[in-house]
Amino acid sequence: MGRGVGEGLGAVGRDDWGPEARPAGVLCWTLSPESHSAGKCLCERLVGLQVRGSNFTLGNMPFLILSGTIHYFRVPRDYWKDSLLKLKACGFNTVTTHVPWNLHEPRRGQFHYSGNLDLIAFISLASEVDLWVILCVGPYIGSDLDLGGLPSWLLKDSHMKLRTTHKGFTAAVNHYFDDLIPKIRGFQFQEEGPIIAMQMENEYGSYNLDKRYMPYIKNVSAPSFSSVFTYFSHFADSWSKHPEQLSSQGTVRDAVFVSNGCRTFKCQSLTGPGPVMMTVYTARSLDGWGTPRNTLDLHMLMESVREMLKLRFSLNFYMFHGGTNFGFMGGAAFPGHRLPMVTSYDYGALLTEDGGYTPEYLVFQEFFRPDAGTRPALQRALGCGGRGADVVLGGVQLEPVRSTGPLSMEQLSVNEGSGQSAGYILYETVITRGGVLNSDGHVKDRGQVFLDDKYIGVLDDAHQKLTLPSDHYKEFLTLRILVENQGRLASGTSMNQERKGLTGNIYLNGSPLRKFKIYSLEMQNKFTQRKLPNIWKPSFLHTVGPAFFLALLRVGSQPKDTFMSLQGWTKGVVFINGQNLGRYWNVGPQETLYVPGPWLKPGLNEIIVFEEFKSTLLIYFTNTSQLGKRLPPRKQLRQLPASRGVCARFPGPGHAPPLPASPRFSWRFSRPRLLCLLLPWPLGPSWRSPGGGCAAQPGPPS
Repeated sequence: MGRGVGEGLGAVGRDDWGPEARPAGVLCWTLSPESHSAGKCLCERLVGLQVRGSNFTLGNMPFLILSGTIHYFRVPRDYWKDSLLKLKACGFNTVTTHVPWNLHEPRRGQFHYSGNLDLIAFISLASEVDLWVILCVGPYIGSDLDLGGLPSWLLKDSHMKLRTTHKGFTAAVNHYFDDLIPKIRGFQFQEEGPIIAMQMENEYGSYNLDKRYMPYIKNVSAPSFSSVFTYFSHFADSWSKHPEQLSSQGTVRDAVFVSNGCRTFKCQSLTGPGPVMMTVYTARSLDGWGTPRNTLDLHMLMESVREMLKLRFSLNFYMFHGGTNFGFMGGAAFPGHRLPMVTSYDYGALLTEDGGYTPEYLVFQEFFRPDAGTRPALQRALGCGGRGADVVLGGVQLEPVRSTGPLSMEQLSVNEGSGQSAGYILYETVITRGGVLNSDGHVKDRGQVFLDDKYIGVLDDAHQKLTLPSDHYKEFLTLRILVENQGRLASGTSMNQERKGLTGNIYLNGSPLRKFKIYSLEMQNKFTQRKLPNIWKPSFLHTVGPAFFLALLRVGSQPKDTFMSLQGWTKGVVFINGQNLGRYWNVGPQETLYVPGPWLKPGLNEIIVFEEFKSTLLIYFTNTSQLGKRLPPRKQLRQLPASRGVCARFPGPGHAPPLPASPRFSWRFSRPRLLCLLLPWPLGPSWRSPGGGCAAQPGPPS
């Protein structure tokens, strides 16, 4: 999109604004990017972000916030600086990031701030590249995370009321803030740090179950952040319905903080005596499994941005760099039906999932900084190998939990009493006859049913009954239900009921089943790093699951980013060197998984695939992501030149065939065969036996 004469961001003062003037973010009446460096005048540091008339000021100077959101936990740590530099080069002066409570305190009382969760390192990098920081500390942050960033162990309390003044919730919040706040207090603006504002909670107006809650959040944070600007943000429609009530919940009564306002309302309807901050502006929504990919309307995007800047709105673009829902961090939405989120968090961001430039980035840069010149080089090609994330150790609970009735993930006595947060959970019981199995809506979210190792079908919200055949030659039959947690709702008043697994009784011919063995399959690092060389057995064409598949990938001396496609596989999870890349599912729209170069290492790399249903003998790697359309047919893909992609075939006839050299990386499979480990059956004695069986089991139809 071209920029006409005079349509760029001109250097005009506040008093010179006319109705058509477009204020500069970083370049004119705001503070300069260097203003928080060591040479900054101390007197200006005594006064942080404030509201004066219809403007924000910082250090007593007029300031327009032009911010972009980057989630440090969704971007490999090695690439944080790269993303921040690109944010600055695009013309933004501030980075907004959210602090996910559930990732920092995965078990009650155990806090983690290292690796990809090193919040302090991220804030320090932002300061190093001359960006201000807006920190959204929650406790609820939304962000399309599992339970909106709240830890699942809160739901162990059967009476829990999230985001209220319920005693159990406020006690946990107080403990969390007691740990978090001292870590970030020294990074406030008046302490020579880059944090100019803090957002407490997130869009509470759409929840609003407890009028005492927002004053509580304000009071619990005020003593620690008395010198930093704090605010609350609300949906524009909530603001339009209850402006006086919601503005009284914030710290600055004259300022308006809303999200997605210009998508549903005329921007003029949000104006008032004070400045307006569009805390979340995005031109599209998230993608869910089994739905068409959402597309970005660049024309609508720029039209809204121009209108906001014409009205002197401050702006936060969500997302500037979306990144990836690594592991099981992604949540679910409920637009009339449950919609689990895809692994990619591309979200129409100005950078691609792997940090590349988009056409939208170039348009924004030309608009914000017409004299910007050269963009930062794509530093993503410099992946150095090694760990890119610090995932909390968890894994398989080898000894089952025995219970009279079914227990949900949150109720399990695992993880030092914090229950199971994510992954899968296996329920096993013995029955004496077949009949009608009725879940009564208690399977959350998706359960595969097996009878004596034979696949029967799937139970979920849409399919709550299955018929189990009888076997007149057997006195006892073993019933197993493997339940997947597809992600808890990220928003809405139903979050209090988001327990996973079997959340209540399951019935056979009208009678509740009893005497369960329950196995926790959280699938985190401790499990994927297990040394099980004697259990893995050769895989054959179309081995059916549930099963794990293992292969060793040899990579050249300089690993680089790539994308993995499991075309021909059905549904599951992929790990590489112990790092959980996320979920895949052949219902689409996402077709590839992002593999960060820093998570690869020169030499051998271990790939583990957990496949729920039907496998194949091919794994593809390609240079480009496919987030909304099918990859080329398998035959064509194998014939693509090396610059476009290569594939690995195994087992081969005695040895792997030579592969063309790839400009992304050089690699080969060091073993000619794909190995497998079938589940759930090895969770019994054979799991612990070096000679555990791995014969193919009957499975679902193709």
